[in-house]
Order: sequence, then C-alpha cells, then structure tokens
Amino acid sequence: MTMAADNTGRNSFVLLHVGGKRVALPAGIVGELAPPVRLHTFPHTSPLVAGVIVRRGRIVPVYDAGLVLGGKISSSQRFYLIARRQLGKTIEWSAIPVNGECELATGEMQPPGTGRPAYVAGTLAVGQESLDVLNLEALVAAEAKS
Repeated sequence: MTMAADNTGRNSFVLLHVGGKRVALPAGIVGELAPPVRLHTFPHTSPLVAGVIVRRGRIVPVYDAGLVLGGKISSSQRFYLIARRQLGKTIEWSAIPVNGECELATGEMQPPGTGRPAYVAGTLAVGQESLDVLNLEALVAAEAKS
C-alpha cells in the first residue's frame, strides 16, 4: 500500500499496531506499508535495530519500536511500515514492523500530557480511544541514548 499524496494532510495519521500497542504516525512521513520480506540481521549492539530490509533498491533499517513502546519484540509475521526520518539535511527511510492492519484517520493532535516520553509528539482521539502520536526521530534517538 503506497500512501496517496491527497491523504497525507497535516491532520492525517496512520494508525498501527506495534508491539501490542496501538499508536499513530503523521501520515505525511509514511511512504508505504510493505509486505513481509526477508529481514537481514547482522551483529550489532543496538537493541532497537532488528536488521535491514531491501525495498525498492534501498537498504532500509528496521527499528523494532515495540521494544521501546511496550517491551515486546514484534512477531515474526509482520508488515513493514516505511517512514521518512529527517536527519539534519539528510532523509533516511526507516521501517517499523507492524502487527495487524493499518488505517488512515484524521483528527486534531493534542499536546502530550506531562511526564510523557520525548518520543510522544502528542495524542489523537479516535472514537473513545486516545492514541500516542509518535515522533520517529525522537523514538530512535531515545533508544540510542539508553
């Protein structure tokens, strides 16, 4: 699934299941939901990096955000949500393993409550549910510091 440009407005979010938790990402940074492909692993010391996948001729790092969000490693049967990270002037495509379906929602993001982790950019009300909206750069940076 490639995200259509007209569905990625400022108030559009992709809802996803990561490590047993339902969260949201701004739709504007999401490139696509990729099918399960081979995860290439290698020796390293960062617990958040699960490995890399090859997608559209690019090597894309896979960050298992479930470890940070809920302490759970994502299941082996998963899709990959490909999202854009801004690193200074460089754009890096990154993947997050997701469980279950993703959906597009619109709404007004509210500021995060006090005491929330730095990787929570805000909250989004979807029906009766309040979801954390993730800041992907802060999520990866927070784990790298620990």
